[in-house]
Amino acid sequence: MQLDEYRKLAEVEDRMWYFHALNRRVAHWLGRTLPAGPAHVLDAGCGTGGLIKSLRAASSHWRLTGLDFMPLACELARERTGAEIVQGSITQLPFPDATFDAVVSADVVCQVDDGARALREFARCVRPGGAVLVNVPAFKWLWSYHDDTCETKHRYTRPELTELFRAAQIEIVFASYANCLPLPLIWARRKIFRPSRPTSDVQQYSPPVEALFATLARAEFAWQRRGLASPCGSSVFAVGRRR
Repeated sequence: MQLDEYRKLAEVEDRMWYFHALNRRVAHWLGRTLPAGPAHVLDAGCGTGGLIKSLRAASSHWRLTGLDFMPLACELARERTGAEIVQGSITQLPFPDATFDAVVSADVVCQVDDGARALREFARCVRPGGAVLVNVPAFKWLWSYHDDTCETKHRYTRPELTELFRAAQIEIVFASYANCLPLPLIWARRKIFRPSRPTSDVQQYSPPVEALFATLARAEFAWQRRGLASPCGSSVFAVGRRR
């Protein structure tokens, strides 16, 4: 991801509807998958620390460690969270086997050439029975200026992502598309009403737009928390347990 995008991310990720929806989804399924009590959680590809802040607020029992490839992201994440932040790659995690109770990775597996290797590293570093949660962008036909700016390597389908889990010996607990209800609006933005100076869509929009997207995301979450998968969306989300 380009360096300017990290600075944008640090400015808006605590307020933008997309990250609220993503962080809520991760916190919910992490809580459902982990046993009650203390747990050590790795945010693999933590960016500027927004997910770490959200997970810390969701449970005081979770000890959060972050990892990111970019020094600037690590610096910003340390400043914003005070958590342990390690520089490194998700395809070669600098941790011993079975270090964590859970590994979460939000929109980062899509930025490496070998997603299968990243999932194997997640499985290696999580304890038997531990949780792995991954979110990635969905569908090649949704490729746009946003992916070019974020240096996306691949947009996934749900079968592609779940196959990476199975190949890494991670048993699927839940897998779904996400942002189903906002999808037509996202498609229109990226394919029809392209910005004149396209960067990424990581930005805070006007209050009415943010409120609309937040409402759609909350409605979708209401059925997903019951275990009902969305048939399409701008993202794919999968939860699994290491065998």
